[in-house]
Amino acid sequence: MNLILNTDSYKYSHFAQYPPETDAISAYIEARRGGQYEQTIFFGLQMYLKEYLSKRVSMADVDEADEIITAHGLPFHREGWEKIVTEHDGYLPIMIEALPEGMVVPVGTPLVQIRNTHSDFFWLPTFLETSLLRAVWYPTTVATLSWNVRQMIAEALEKTCDTPDEILPFRLHDFGARGATSFEQAGLGGVAHLVSFMGTDTVSGLVAARKYYSEPMAGFSIPAAEHSTMTSWGEERETEAYKNMLDQFGGDGKLVAVVSDSYDLFRAVRKIWGGELKEQVETMGGTLVVRPDSGDATRVPIDTIEMLGEIFGYSLNDKGFKVLAPCVRVIQGDGISPKTIRILLDAMIERGWSAENLAFGMGAGLLQKVNRDTLRFAMKANARLDVDGNWHGINKDPKTDPGKASKRYRQAVIAQDGVPSAVPLKDIGESQNLLQPVWENGKLLKDWTLAEIRKRANG
Repeated sequence: MNLILNTDSYKYSHFAQYPPETDAISAYIEARRGGQYEQTIFFGLQMYLKEYLSKRVSMADVDEADEIITAHGLPFHREGWEKIVTEHDGYLPIMIEALPEGMVVPVGTPLVQIRNTHSDFFWLPTFLETSLLRAVWYPTTVATLSWNVRQMIAEALEKTCDTPDEILPFRLHDFGARGATSFEQAGLGGVAHLVSFMGTDTVSGLVAARKYYSEPMAGFSIPAAEHSTMTSWGEERETEAYKNMLDQFGGDGKLVAVVSDSYDLFRAVRKIWGGELKEQVETMGGTLVVRPDSGDATRVPIDTIEMLGEIFGYSLNDKGFKVLAPCVRVIQGDGISPKTIRILLDAMIERGWSAENLAFGMGAGLLQKVNRDTLRFAMKANARLDVDGNWHGINKDPKTDPGKASKRYRQAVIAQDGVPSAVPLKDIGESQNLLQPVWENGKLLKDWTLAEIRKRANG
């Protein structure tokens, strides 16, 4: 990976566009107001610092970039990049401040701030915009989406379940790996989801948690069927296919998930699970998780719960809501989004069912159906240091779109009435700045663990 090539084409000419008296440029990243959520869960910068900025720029990188960018029709600042190699040991002379990862902050709050640490490299902070912004917006957006779903499910469990804290961590399962564009994206989004939940089928998220956040095992899964393993038996042997799942994976305290809609979901539930295999389901000592996988995602899971309730029975918990017999539960993994989760939770409550009866598996809706505009992320320059050591505030304020106005002056984040709030650094007074140095001149200054991040995000 050549860091010099990890940017947009127009960035290569920017070194010659700043005022000649410039010694440093400061820039910041925020989720601007007006996006999908009112709060963000800051997450993911540490992966970028460890994976990208920790690697030295070499003269071979400079040669490769010079050849490509010059042929591309743009000027290449070879002198500047050679100085990084020869005078700075290949490490970028920059300092990055950031909030603690996992912090819940209102939109419009700076999450990251960057500036150069040597006057020769005033052009470097904004050169990094493409890679740095990409490293922050995606995992932060996934973490924010997942966290908001957690709040939604937590509210329903608190209302309908006797042990909400025990149930909550496994209510939203990550099914998103195959819908992601790459192993790396799945890892970034997968570990972001694991800030708020502990259920996942995205193995690359587990790898990322181990590599970047010192978490030996961040999430868990269970044996589960897919259509190929069920349909390989043929429709006439559907009962045998299901029995094999119970024989292979059922047992004391174990969970096994079986997709049951390969042919006819209602027949599978009523005649196979609730007929031919009913005794085995009830006596195996574990839990069968039935997975409907087609039809109206806002209706079919509830129908399945009610069918299982008629067949296997249910009890009323202390809050007066119905709970399926311990041997059966349901997971819906098709068509799941925050909107459908809300509809299903409301429908269960309306029909008197505890939210603990249903788990959710989210795929593309979790890892892929987000973009930079979901939270209106942007990185903007906010201050310029002149040769006399004076910082000057700079910003954009387009009259045609006031929502894109950026912050002026180097920023700080302070707690005002317990809520993180942005203020110019020059106006901070005696308040503590929550933006703390996390990287300087090739050295990682903070190394958060996933355990610390989870505690910060979820209490």
